[in-house]
Amino acid sequence: MATRRSRPLGVVTRGTTNPNRLRRVDNWVAENCADTLRAAPDPLVVDLGYGATPVTAVELRARLAVRVRADVRVVGLEIDPVRVAAAQPAADPPGLTFARGGFELAGHRPTVVRAFNVLRQYDESEVADAWATMRAGLAPGGLLVEGTCDELGRLGGWILLDASGPRTLTLAARLTTLESPAELAERLPKALIHRNVPGEPIHDLIRALDDAWQAAAGYATFGPRQRWLHAVSAIRAQGWPVLRRPRQWREGQLTLPWPAVARSDL
Repeated sequence: MATRRSRPLGVVTRGTTNPNRLRRVDNWVAENCADTLRAAPDPLVVDLGYGATPVTAVELRARLAVRVRADVRVVGLEIDPVRVAAAQPAADPPGLTFARGGFELAGHRPTVVRAFNVLRQYDESEVADAWATMRAGLAPGGLLVEGTCDELGRLGGWILLDASGPRTLTLAARLTTLESPAELAERLPKALIHRNVPGEPIHDLIRALDDAWQAAAGYATFGPRQRWLHAVSAIRAQGWPVLRRPRQWREGQLTLPWPAVARSDL
């Protein structure tokens, strides 16, 4: 049972959102967090900072219920009580509720937390403490997915964390609208977005991917997917430890172990 705090930890963010904005990360969670959710005694998922409308929480619950566990429970948390009140009519499907809460997770002990487009509006110096607070609230073996995306969900980046810290970074793009992988730099998670400068690993990764994309221009004749696949294969051959998940590659994603791109202070 959740233990309530008198005041949620965090500040009210802009709250902008759109239907299907988080489809890419939802599908990634449904695949990569599935084993954790299936093994959990209580498959509780928190959608932290769902925004001005509850659509992302509604979509998350529907996707996980179909693909992972029919009995999955999703709690949408917002600091703004007006947003919480406005979301209540959407809490109609079984397993979907809304409450006031912040990084302390309103006392819940979820198996998975999705915190998207939240820390983007904070200072970089606040990331470590926010991560630590959310990780401390996870159920044993729980996972945190924290990141950001553009308004339509075409470009995104997210970090997977567990109780010990960050594990992986995933970059994702809608390939049919991607002009250059350099565009992904604008949607890096807060922990990395200000580190996209020479001398930092994330800068080297984005540059290598963009160079490989340009070198694979000849494959554009066969479509953007083939061009992307060749670009990802090329940087992997150069030594970047891209995890070999061909299906994710075909969907415009690549995942690397956190140490390959990590900041020295996190």
